[in-house]
Amino acid sequence: MPDIQFLGRACIRVRGKEGIVVTDPFPKANGFDPGKPSAQIVTLSSNDRERLNSSVVKPVKDRVFVIDGPGEYEVGGIMINGVRTYRDDEKGAQQGYNTIYVLRLDDMTFCHLGELGHELTTRQLEEVGTVDVLFVPAQSQLTPAKLAEIIASIEPRAVIPLYETSEQLEKLAHELGLKEWEAQEKLSVSPTSLPAEGEEMRVMIMRPVTISA
Repeated sequence: MPDIQFLGRACIRVRGKEGIVVTDPFPKANGFDPGKPSAQIVTLSSNDRERLNSSVVKPVKDRVFVIDGPGEYEVGGIMINGVRTYRDDEKGAQQGYNTIYVLRLDDMTFCHLGELGHELTTRQLEEVGTVDVLFVPAQSQLTPAKLAEIIASIEPRAVIPLYETSEQLEKLAHELGLKEWEAQEKLSVSPTSLPAEGEEMRVMIMRPVTISA
């Protein structure tokens, strides 16, 4: 049963029996502090090193395996698929590339949209495939309404908004039909704890935490 923690901005830590993955870690700045998370794997959705920094993540053992682009990877039994996308709707001409990551561990599939800046094509949706839990950065270039459309096209069983401000969270939550919530510092999910196929998608809100050494 994987555990999920939200470290702020677009950074998520997923811990399962097969290992730990941290997505889009960032340097301490402007009131944001992810702390000192540990992991075997780090994924970076773009090459924006002002916002992303893998060095803040401490290795569980010898080193951290950093994934910073599309392709298929297997690290310690964790399967990861990076899907090439863009940070704008001009195929990267303005903001550059983005990578969506699909993580498979403990018999579950997690997907992190990164800094996606456009609607997904049919081929990209096929590459993403079936998703149990979708992580959606609300500080995307896209409007909350457009993000909601993309979420609907992926059809995850559950979605977790990632945000920098309460306003970003509130706007996306409104688009997803969520009026009230209690933010959690940690979530544990399993194939049986999420809505079944055909049931309404669940929106889960998390509170950012700082991980101490």
